[in-house]
Amino acid sequence: MSFNLATMLRESARSRPEHACCRIGDRTISYAELDELSGRVAANLRATGLVRGDKVAVQLPNVPEFLLAYFGILKAGLVMVPLNPLLKAAEITHQLLDSEARLLITFDACAPEARKAAAGIEDLALCLVTVTAGARAEAGGRDTERESAFESLCTAVPDADARDIVATDADDTAVIIYTSGTTGRPKGAELTHFQLFMNCTTAGAVFGVRADDVSLAVLPFFHVYGLSSVINVGIRYGGTLSLVPRFDIALVVEAMQDHGVSVFVGVPTMFHALLQADTAGRDLSRLRVACSGGAAMPEALMSAFEQRFGVAVLEGYGLSETASTATMNPSPEDRRLLSIGRPIWGVEARIVDGEGRELPPGAGHIGEILLRGHNVMKGYYRNPEATAEAVRDGWLHTGDLAHQDEDGFLFVVDRLKDLIIRGGYNVYPREVEEVLYTHPAVAEAAVIGRPDERLGEEVVGVVSLRDGATATAEEIVDFCRDRLAGYKYPREVRILPELPKNATGKLLKRELRLG
Repeated sequence: MSFNLATMLRESARSRPEHACCRIGDRTISYAELDELSGRVAANLRATGLVRGDKVAVQLPNVPEFLLAYFGILKAGLVMVPLNPLLKAAEITHQLLDSEARLLITFDACAPEARKAAAGIEDLALCLVTVTAGARAEAGGRDTERESAFESLCTAVPDADARDIVATDADDTAVIIYTSGTTGRPKGAELTHFQLFMNCTTAGAVFGVRADDVSLAVLPFFHVYGLSSVINVGIRYGGTLSLVPRFDIALVVEAMQDHGVSVFVGVPTMFHALLQADTAGRDLSRLRVACSGGAAMPEALMSAFEQRFGVAVLEGYGLSETASTATMNPSPEDRRLLSIGRPIWGVEARIVDGEGRELPPGAGHIGEILLRGHNVMKGYYRNPEATAEAVRDGWLHTGDLAHQDEDGFLFVVDRLKDLIIRGGYNVYPREVEEVLYTHPAVAEAAVIGRPDERLGEEVVGVVSLRDGATATAEEIVDFCRDRLAGYKYPREVRILPELPKNATGKLLKRELRLG
């Protein structure tokens, strides 16, 4: 079966050519414009000698050029490899070599590290393309035979070439997404045209996204959450994307008012920042849908957000390996607090014990989440051993611990690797974190284990405090002691100015352990 994911853009451009596809500041790009310009990018990419299946790495923030590159790459029958703009040269080199990328599209601010990375891989015929503010960048000692400005990919081509979408198979790889590398070097999850189409179509239908919606596009596009749940969902349903290049709460609030944002998809730290923001005099009344993923949202944060903004938060769950969404709460009327929801259409979930036996419903039956369905990756690119370890008998082993209720709603307890075993008792960090978040002075919280000669591991809480709030570590320990069983409460609490996060705003527990 022939299918190219870029068909989503073409169909939306046909039905609503003049409708705003994206806005950034005062700039608006229509569907017709994005379709035409991405068609030029596709034709010019093919003209460089790239052929169907070749890999193109893209290292950009949330700017219109990302959309042009993404859909241009897809239209040309090539494979998109999104890279984090914050990566250093050695990290870029690993992902370029591992993915066998032939071309790198990067941002001016990222160019120094990207050039270092590109310098060592001449055999891949890598060409560095730099997005500039408008004018062609100065050569400045660059290897101009290998580097050009992004504008060169947007130059006019014959109309027939600009309209062409290469016929790819539905099971062809469209995107290689690199995992965060929390358990080793990042691995590239291969996601197909069909998987990404099914994921955004199904997820968008769950919360009823509409063509008149304006979605806040602040989740990083290089991450599967931003790529699939924001870009793909928005384009698939013909809505408008409000682009915010980086998470700055002042810019977010401004965009939400000026662009009339109605859909907010984010991670818990973004919800926390919006809840704390000064929105006096701002009209945010169009907000109607809020979706959270990437990490568990504390109940106290969810309740406070919903009370202030009058919008129910629908939690979901997914991985790079599942093309983003795997489970979701269906609606404000059909949800469970603290649950990641039920599997989306076409996806199955199991909770199994350490021997692979399926567990019955009930909070006392905690096991690993296994997933199967249209959204599970083809595998890790050029890594059959890791693929075989992750996907067994068609089921993806997520490494996340959960239980389910009688209605099939899943409740994540923690990462399997984050489980703390204190004196033979299992302590699930999320349960302790929920208590920490109810302390009036605590803004953010994470719970980790540290080695202990007597008990094996000891429970440690790491928190940051709300602006203007005060509390001592001893006070917080006492607070938890009154609310948790004796083996669960943290014997140690560390207070930091801010907890470390990755580019998507997810708390980095591994850095807390190293610290």
